[in-house]
Amino acid sequence: MTVPSVLTSIESVTLDVADLTAANRFYSAFGLDTHVRLRASDAPTTGFRGFTLSLTVSQPATVNGLIEAALDAGATTLKPAAKSLWGYGGVVQAPDGTIWKVATSAKKDTGPATRHVDEIVLLLGVADVTASKRFYVDQGLAVAKSFGRMYVEFATGSSPIKLALYRRRALAKDLGVAPDGTGSHRLVIGGAARPFTDPDGFAWEATSLAPTP
Repeated sequence: MTVPSVLTSIESVTLDVADLTAANRFYSAFGLDTHVRLRASDAPTTGFRGFTLSLTVSQPATVNGLIEAALDAGATTLKPAAKSLWGYGGVVQAPDGTIWKVATSAKKDTGPATRHVDEIVLLLGVADVTASKRFYVDQGLAVAKSFGRMYVEFATGSSPIKLALYRRRALAKDLGVAPDGTGSHRLVIGGAARPFTDPDGFAWEATSLAPTP
């Protein structure tokens, strides 16, 4: 069923977690309790859940500070923070299983570390970028950047979270995990006029129906 073309932004991201108390404690320590919503769920899931939440920050010191805070709160390292051609960054996995990438395009520090996050991007790993791009355009989103059949970023206005699509296997490789996974994505995206599910099984719900923190 086609959803009316009214989707323009992401208003919330809800993570389904097995232990709500522990997840609240982790995200408070990580400094992201105001950015994500949590909901108790025992939906079965194994392997790669097909998405990551990426934090873009201003400098390497801030990358290190956020990653250290995550590790101190119980996260595990998937890719240690390191320099690359595009900048500096690392990847961690929260105790609830969500994968977080923290990165900056800067290669040198310009000041002391902060907890400020410049941008949050929800990156969905999809089987067919072209087909998923067409689906989301049909829902009302405009394309901001597109790199062939590999990557698409949508224009989401003043939304606190941006949406992008990446080929699933390429995303898994970038994160340092195996691409295979089954079961629930353990993710619900808020911002649609009414609930729908995209071609890769990612669920959207009406913002008014999204749970409060």
